[in-house]
Amino acid sequence: MNIYVGNLSWSMTDEDLTNLFTAYGNVTSGKILKDKMSGRSKGFGFVEMEDDEAAKTAIANLNETEVMGRKVIVNESQPRPEGEYKKRSGGFGGGGNRGGGSRGGYGGGNRGGYGGGRGDYDKDF
Repeated sequence: MNIYVGNLSWSMTDEDLTNLFTAYGNVTSGKILKDKMSGRSKGFGFVEMEDDEAAKTAIANLNETEVMGRKVIVNESQPRPEGEYKKRSGGFGGGGNRGGGSRGGYGGGNRGGYGGGRGDYDKDF
């Protein structure tokens, strides 16, 4: 079973997370997600346990308990439904209507600078 663990201490390591759950059964993996740019913990992670009953016991015993000074949230991980992933648009170079004349991006144009807006090229037809 895949388990979500949130509100983790910034100083907690993957090993600390794994060790927290080994008291309840065999842990296949324990991983804290980190920011790609800074490498800093995002404050949540996932633990994979082989035995579903052991995982349910761990969830019941660890949810809303204090771990390393933080009250952690522990529950069964739910997969994201299709289509719920964030669509990223804009950014430094985007924007404008791509039809010529509009500047988009840094310069402004008809949708403002620093990323502009989504132009006609982004519409679903």
